[in-house]
Formats: sequence, structure tokens, C-alpha cells
Amino acid sequence: MKYNITIRLHQDWLDTVREIFRGSGHPLPEELSDHEVTVAYYSQTASSDEEAEQQSIANTERLKEIEQTIVANFESIILPDIRSRTGYTGNEFTFRWIYQQGEHIIEEYSEYRIPL
Repeated sequence: MKYNITIRLHQDWLDTVREIFRGSGHPLPEELSDHEVTVAYYSQTASSDEEAEQQSIANTERLKEIEQTIVANFESIILPDIRSRTGYTGNEFTFRWIYQQGEHIIEEYSEYRIPL
């Protein structure tokens, strides 16, 4: 069976970071690259530019790894769990990163949630 799967966890995370900065009254310039946005976020708490850079790289890799894990385990583990827990029968799936009392991955159509 064919499924239409959309996953953009890193972009969701970046959009959230931009919103956090906008909400703080210090919006980030729109022309910043994704990497620059990530470093700006970690620079808020890192003890050095090097530490912010390392945290940026680690977060990007972590989110990409989660995306790969979802794809690799979709049909064998995730899809059966979505079907049994939510009753969703469609073939369209959009996984998103959100922060709501902790990090979660949600699938929008079924409202399936994976806490991280």
C-alpha cells in the first residue's frame, strides 16, 4: 500500500524558535540561515560560541535521526500503533515537532502523539 508521509521536524523546530524570538520582542532577521537561527537559539544559554555551535549540530542531527527512525519503522511499528490507538484509516500522514510541556512528535491527521 502507498502512504503519503510528510516529515519536517527540523523546520518545525526552526519555526518555533523564530516564534519564540518574535514573542520575546527580539525577532531574528528573516535572512538568517537555518544554521544561524539554531546557533542564535543555543547562544542564549551556551557558555561559548563553540558550545552553541556544538549544540546546534547535535540538535539538527537528532531531529534528522528521529525523522529517519519514523520512516524506517513506519509500516512495521508506527502505522499499526496509529491505527489501533486512534482508529485513523487514511493514507496521508504529516508528522510535526511541537513543544507542549515537553517535546512531542504529532501526526496531524490521526492526532497520534510520540513524546520525546
